[in-house]
Amino acid sequence: MKNGKVCFGVIIGTRAYFNSELAKDVKKQLLKVLDEQGYEYIILPEDATPTGASSIETIEDGIKNAELFRAHRDEIDGIIVSLPNFGYEIGIINTIARAELNVPVLVQACDDENDKVDLDSRRDAFCGKISVCNNLYQYGIPFSLTSLHTYSIYSDLLVKDVNKFAGICRVVNTLRHCRIGQIGTRPLGFNTCRASEKLLQRSGITVVPADLSELIFAAQKIEDNDPALIQKLKDIHDYAKVPEAYEDKLRTQAKFGVAVEQWVKDNKVDALALQCWDSLEQNYGCAPCITMAMLGDMGVPCACETDIAGAVSMLALHLASGEAAALADWNNNFAEDRNKCVCTHCGNFPRGFIGNSDLKLTPLGVLGRTLGKVRTFGAIDAKVSEGDFTFFRISTDDAAGKIRAYVGEGEITNEPYGMDGCIAVTKVDNLQKLMKHICRNGFEHHVALVRTDVADILQDAIENYLGWDLYVHE
Repeated sequence: MKNGKVCFGVIIGTRAYFNSELAKDVKKQLLKVLDEQGYEYIILPEDATPTGASSIETIEDGIKNAELFRAHRDEIDGIIVSLPNFGYEIGIINTIARAELNVPVLVQACDDENDKVDLDSRRDAFCGKISVCNNLYQYGIPFSLTSLHTYSIYSDLLVKDVNKFAGICRVVNTLRHCRIGQIGTRPLGFNTCRASEKLLQRSGITVVPADLSELIFAAQKIEDNDPALIQKLKDIHDYAKVPEAYEDKLRTQAKFGVAVEQWVKDNKVDALALQCWDSLEQNYGCAPCITMAMLGDMGVPCACETDIAGAVSMLALHLASGEAAALADWNNNFAEDRNKCVCTHCGNFPRGFIGNSDLKLTPLGVLGRTLGKVRTFGAIDAKVSEGDFTFFRISTDDAAGKIRAYVGEGEITNEPYGMDGCIAVTKVDNLQKLMKHICRNGFEHHVALVRTDVADILQDAIENYLGWDLYVHE
């Protein structure tokens, strides 16, 4: 993304016998919305075509527009087609087909007003949108649609649709070229975390592996007076409460955090799957949970138990929402309420996902009983604040040779639950139906979560562009 911002190629479609003032007005308002929402855009100059207003009509216009888009190939993340009127599809389809950007496309069209359908005022964009979409379908170019078939360019729906489309562009373009770090091998007791690198690579997802020993040795080489370590200790204290009894152990944990963050930077990975159980505790002497949580808040989602597919799932949610994602177990029933489930992990939820600042560093609960509390220090103990959430999971189905996924939305409640680690009491309508789908289709016990509603973004990104099998839970 250019300067960290989503950049759109903008196409204003028109036909010469429609009033050119309509195209000028639509262009002005659309660009105003893009500016206000902080997006970049590439568009033809106002006088580049005979119809004016940066609008295109003929094959010649399409060729000129395609040349402009190709010149900005490395900047454009998606294409917005706006139809002030019927729009001549020849210019539009030649722009998109000849530019060959392979990015998401959004088709937006404007309402007519019942008292303005004379020859100077009518639009016919309702009909024109069907023609443009028909051409995109014929050419095999996937596209996205707005929430309503047509609406006023001044409608609040435009802002919502543009922001949704930006999320789709982030998900699609990043996942097609992303790098997932894998630190350590899959733990012996977690066959469920197996994933096919080859199936992931077909979708453009590259796994970047490192042996856990490499990170342990890198951490052990860090001197106590290293400025990066001193800063990391301060950052951890600002992030969560640290019991006095574990201050000495915190230095060990912080060194591992510095080493991991440097590896992430050096290897340019977008998300991380880390072997947290239980080699690190036994061979180095700490839990990595706080490191993983802080990485999540830095925009690098981090999955435990070397769950590569889980890391991809977290990254997709982060890209869709711009917020920190968590990886949890579908872990416990909630008494006899069959639409509620306790989602938890040992202690790796990012503070941005937890939704409050009441975080405390502790030893791991389960491993602490067998390996000792000192060797397992570094987990977060916290209760997730109530609010909406989206759940998402991909899985590589090797037998079928495809990637499967499911997505849905629910609610995190404020009900207490007396268990250690990071706890989220969740409510999902028809939860039993979802659990049956998960079990019948071989999905893992891990699920990625984010604290906002972005299921529609992921559905559009997957069904229209990524081509994975998707179950949408309702």
